[in-house]
Amino acid sequence: MRKFTFIAFLCTLLLVSCNQEEHLGTSSTENKSGIVFKLQKQGYEGVSSRASETETSLYDQLYYFIVNENGDKVKNIKSYYEAATSEIYTEGLHKGEYRLVVLGIKGNPTADQAIIHTPEHIQDEWLEFPADLQKPLEAEYFYSQTPFSIVEQQTEEGIQEVASIPEEVTQKRIVSRVDFDFAYQNPYVGYAVTDKSLALEDVRFYTTLSGNGDLGGESNGTMDVLSLNQQTSYLFMPLCNGSTLHGDINLSTCNYRKENRKQVYSFEQKELAPNHIHLVETQVNHPDDKAVTMFITPAAYNQGEHSLILQDTERKEVYTDKTVRCFNTAQPLQVSVTEEGKLHTRFYSPRKLTNVLIKMQLPQVSEEFFDLAYFDSIPAFGDFWEEIPLLQRAAMCRTESGRYIEIQKKTASELSQAVLKIESDDPYWSKLQEIKHGWTIYWGLYGGDPEKEDGGPVGNWMGIRPVHCRESVALFLNFTYMIDMPEHEQILHDNAHQLYDDNKQLVKVEEVLKKMRASRTLQVGLVYPGNGIIGLGGGSTFGAYQRGWFEHYFNRYACSVMFHELGHVMGYGHSSSFTYGPWAEQLMNNFYVDNIQQMPIDSRDYLNSSQNPYQYK
Repeated sequence: MRKFTFIAFLCTLLLVSCNQEEHLGTSSTENKSGIVFKLQKQGYEGVSSRASETETSLYDQLYYFIVNENGDKVKNIKSYYEAATSEIYTEGLHKGEYRLVVLGIKGNPTADQAIIHTPEHIQDEWLEFPADLQKPLEAEYFYSQTPFSIVEQQTEEGIQEVASIPEEVTQKRIVSRVDFDFAYQNPYVGYAVTDKSLALEDVRFYTTLSGNGDLGGESNGTMDVLSLNQQTSYLFMPLCNGSTLHGDINLSTCNYRKENRKQVYSFEQKELAPNHIHLVETQVNHPDDKAVTMFITPAAYNQGEHSLILQDTERKEVYTDKTVRCFNTAQPLQVSVTEEGKLHTRFYSPRKLTNVLIKMQLPQVSEEFFDLAYFDSIPAFGDFWEEIPLLQRAAMCRTESGRYIEIQKKTASELSQAVLKIESDDPYWSKLQEIKHGWTIYWGLYGGDPEKEDGGPVGNWMGIRPVHCRESVALFLNFTYMIDMPEHEQILHDNAHQLYDDNKQLVKVEEVLKKMRASRTLQVGLVYPGNGIIGLGGGSTFGAYQRGWFEHYFNRYACSVMFHELGHVMGYGHSSSFTYGPWAEQLMNNFYVDNIQQMPIDSRDYLNSSQNPYQYK
C-alpha cells in the first residue's frame, strides 16, 4: 500500500466547483493533488496465457464510482480519469472507509447492445446485455473493486487526512474466451477443409453485472451458428449455474478428387471462468487420414513458407548460378525427389498453373503410378519443398487403375528411385506441353554489376537483374512454342523466297525449321545500349537491351531485335535474311506480335516489368 496526503480545500470557489462529481476522459491541466489510482489490466489466465501478465492499457470506455462503507455512492467530490496515463484522480474525500469500483471496456459495447446503468448503490445493476442476444460478445469488459481508507494523522503542520490505497488497481475481465482448435492426424486433411462452424445448444449465460461484481440475469439459450473459418476465438459471459457450453462442431472437407464429406463432432465445456481462456480441441478422425496424397491448397502452400525464384531481391550469386537457376523451355515445371526424401517443384513461368497432379511410381512396389501430390495451383516462379509422407508412415495410395494399395514406410534412398509424372487440365498446361523442342536457358552477368545504379557496364554488357530474367523466361517459352505452330510453319512456306543465307542462297524451309528446333543452351544477358549496341547473339550467347525484354509482346521493332539475335544464334550473319532481312524484320517479328494471344505468355501484364521499381532508369 502507499499513502497520499492531501489537505481539504477551504476555498469557497473550489467548494462550489466540486459540488458535482466529474468524470473526464481527457487530460486535465488542473492541479493533480489528491488521490491517484493507477489502473492496469490483468492478462488472461488458463490455456496459452500467463496469469501474471498485466498491462497498463487505454480503455475505449471507462466508468467508475466510489462508495462509502455502507455501499452508497459518494457524491460532491471532484474526480476525473486521464486516459493517457490510465489514472483516476479524486479530490474531496474525508475520513472513512471507501471502495473504488471500475468498469473498463476495450472495444465497442454498442455492437453487444450493452447498456451502462448509473448505480447509486454498490449492489445496483451496472452493466446489462439483452437476454436475446444471439451472438458472442465483441468487446472485452473489465471490472475491479478496490477498498481504500482515509484516516487523520497528527503532523507538524497539524492534523492531516492521509489516504491509504494500493500501489496499482488491477481490472480483470468478467468475460471468458473460448478458443476452438482442430488436431488433424493428416495435415492435408486440414488443408482440405472448406467450412468449419459451431452450433451451440441451449446455453445460458449471465447477462448483468452489479456494482459489487455479482453476475445475474440469464440469456434465453439461443445462439446463431458461428463460423470457425477465419475466427476461432470467441468471447462469452460466464455460464449460469447448471449450464454448460455444449453443441456440435461441423466440419466440411473437399479432397483433391472433389469428394465432399461432412462430419459432426459434439463437445461440452462445463465451465467458463471470467478472465480465462478455455480450449475446445476437436480430434479429427477422417477417412483420408491414411492417404498419402499431399493436397497442396493455397493455405498449405502458405503454411509451408515456400519461396519464389527469380524475385527482385534474389542475390546475383544465386540467379546467375547455373546449378540452381537453369531450365529447359520444354520442361518449365521441374519436379524431383530430393536426397532427403522431399518433393521439390520449381516452376519457370510468369503465369500460375492450376489443378496439378503429380504421380509417383516406385519400382520396388508396383508398376503402377499412384497419386502423390495435388496442387490447387502452383504460383508463377514457385519453389516448393515438402517431405513426402511415406518417409514418416505407411499410407494408402490410389493407383491409376483406381485401386488402393498400402505402401509401407520408405527411406529417403528408396524414394529417390521414384519416377514422377505430371498431369493437369489447365489450358495453360496444354500450351506448355506443345513445346516439343526446348531450349535450355540460364543467366550471366558478362562482367556487369546489377548492384550498381548503372548496371556496372563492361563493354557492351551490363548486369542483368531478375526483372530481365523473368522476361527472358516469357520470351523463350513463347519462341519455342511458336516454332511448332502450324501457322508459323505455313508463313515460312509462303515466304520461302525470302529465306536466304549470307551468300544470298535460298535456304529450304525444312533447314530453317531444323535450326530453330535444334537443341540449344543459351546464357542470357543484358546489353548495355550506351555504345549504340542493343543486341548481341551467337553460339550460346544471347542478349538484348532492357526495352527489348520489356516490349517484345507488342513492339515490332523491339521484337525484330530479338529475332535478329536469334538469327545469329542459328548461325547466320548480317548479310542473311535472318538478321537485317525479311525473316527477322518482317516475318518473325510481325508473326510474333500478331499472334501473341496464342502464345503461352499472351500478355505483358503477367510481369508488368515496365512498372517494376528494379528496372534501370
